[in-house]
Amino acid sequence: MSTILAWTSDACLLVGSFLLLTGALGFLRFNDFYARIHACGVTETLATALIILGLLLQSDSATPQFKLALILLFVLFSSPTASHALAKAAWNAGLRPRDNSGKRGIPLPPRER
Repeated sequence: MSTILAWTSDACLLVGSFLLLTGALGFLRFNDFYARIHACGVTETLATALIILGLLLQSDSATPQFKLALILLFVLFSSPTASHALAKAAWNAGLRPRDNSGKRGIPLPPRER
């Protein structure tokens, strides 16, 4: 493996790991359910993509590269869909986002009353 390829792979793995850590910290820090879902959903998708890209760059044969590419496609399609499904289920269950003062007094739109 060339030196440039190794450095690029290491950079992708480090940035992906850092993004996973920041997503976990966002999950712990935010109080609102929707803010937590946003923090985890966005960072998890990009972090997983970067980690898999780093592993793709380190792989030498075609079989692991093909498997990693399939995993990457699955994650890129399923992770945002799962985050949306969780948010939609919470909304349908009656959980509303907080306003700037921390209250949950956001009214329903007229068609949902």
